[in-house]
Amino acid sequence: MSKYPCSIRVGTSGYSYAEWLDAGFYPPDTKPGAMLQQYAQQFSVTELNYTWYQMPRAPAIERMRRQVPPHFQFAAKLTRYLTHEIDADQWRVHAAQYRDGVAPLIQSGQLAAVLVQFPPSFQRTPENRHYLAALLDELHGLRAAVEFRHASWATERVYVELERRQTALVSVDAPGLKELFPRLAIVTSPDLFYIRFHGRNARGWRSGNMQKQFNYDYTEAELDEWAEEKIERMAGQARSGLLFFNNHVRAQAPKNALSMMRMLVGQGLMR
Repeated sequence: MSKYPCSIRVGTSGYSYAEWLDAGFYPPDTKPGAMLQQYAQQFSVTELNYTWYQMPRAPAIERMRRQVPPHFQFAAKLTRYLTHEIDADQWRVHAAQYRDGVAPLIQSGQLAAVLVQFPPSFQRTPENRHYLAALLDELHGLRAAVEFRHASWATERVYVELERRQTALVSVDAPGLKELFPRLAIVTSPDLFYIRFHGRNARGWRSGNMQKQFNYDYTEAELDEWAEEKIERMAGQARSGLLFFNNHVRAQAPKNALSMMRMLVGQGLMR
């Protein structure tokens, strides 16, 4: 039995990486189309990154859903046309298209959350605040989790508004750079807490090179700090929790995710 009535799932941000073959996470002859099935043998949830790069289409999502067990869950990243490349005249159309695209996961109960990830350039200005409010209204009915990358959003007024909307604030573990959103363990939704582990490679983050940015291997002490000091407290405030490791370079993400799972099982927070 879990210590709290909180269902926690741990996984990785994406699952289809060629370097995970070289690192030994997948058998060496695994084809890209078979990676999700292999992944689902060890994890019960994943983040879909491709839904950011291209608009999700229901037939493709349905094919993906059929590759995993019915209990498996997906957190789908919101399309870039709603977070990074926003067209003032078309964004509501894009929101409707996105909703249609992930419909198979909604219908099957396998949509764990919609990740609304904004770039560092999305600072807390009146215009951006109004857009975020309108976007969350448009996504009503979907389980949204908002990730900020700029420190200007780290203010009590933001947390209170997200709590009023029962929308999860994404807690991030990233380098301690002053312009980035800080490491916080704040729960703003009684339904969900959501944590993303990006790694702490400050030099790589500044480089802008994704392979360097997410090249980081968490120590047991760093993971334990979250497990014992933060996650246990957060689990007492929400009905469910999602943890994703985004340090995908050299298959560090699945390695760290499995370590975190063992810790949470040991603490009685996971079965």
